[in-house]
Amino acid sequence: MIRLKLNPLTESATLLRRVGVVLGSVGLTALFSLLILLRALFGRLHRQIVDQYCREWSAALLRLVRASLTVRGHVPDFGDGRRYIIMCTHASHYDIPASFVSLPGSIRMLAKKELFKIPLLGQAMRAAEFPSVDRSNRQKAVKDLERARAMMESGIVLWAAPEGTRSPDGKLLPFKKGCFHLALDTEAVIVPVAIRGIHQVLPARSWQINLGQPVDVRVGQPLETAGKTKAELEAVMAEVRLRLEELLGDGEAE
Repeated sequence: MIRLKLNPLTESATLLRRVGVVLGSVGLTALFSLLILLRALFGRLHRQIVDQYCREWSAALLRLVRASLTVRGHVPDFGDGRRYIIMCTHASHYDIPASFVSLPGSIRMLAKKELFKIPLLGQAMRAAEFPSVDRSNRQKAVKDLERARAMMESGIVLWAAPEGTRSPDGKLLPFKKGCFHLALDTEAVIVPVAIRGIHQVLPARSWQINLGQPVDVRVGQPLETAGKTKAELEAVMAEVRLRLEELLGDGEAE
């Protein structure tokens, strides 16, 4: 078990503090996006510096809300040459920063295509090897899938939220099939990750920010998909759901 203390002192943020957190978060995101784009412009951007920037950005965002992180479970060796997809519960915008800080490897979020339209951030995400798979366009989806597979084979660990949207109370929502299709298509190892308490930091569809919230990142037993067919898609989804529900339960992850 790993504890990452970030000045815990649970309290509801005042309006002024909430404004400060929002402005600080936007400023940090713009700053790191700009750093990535400048390095890319001068040919000095490489994967290790992106990994560093992602973790520095994430740690800074978590410090703004004084989150207190605990990491439990056995993290796989992401450098063993296999393809990996982290399938994580999704109850807050802070799921991604918590994952970047808590887990090793070159983690990249499987992003919605709308995020790439945001000025500065979208360009930085493309430069930093953040993939997107657009299944509404079959021809483009095939190219996106080929690119995602190549990235995974080169060492990128994909982060995906099977729920597709944020849960308001931390309980699992119904799963979307997209990231499971990707896992089967790439024969990836699925690593279930549940983040308890994160929905209290910034509840979905609200601006209420709770400072000093304890957050528990739990890593579950990996699930191999090599050799599995599309006929087994529902079974894979059910197994991942079961493992995430167990991680979200009261018992500690082993």
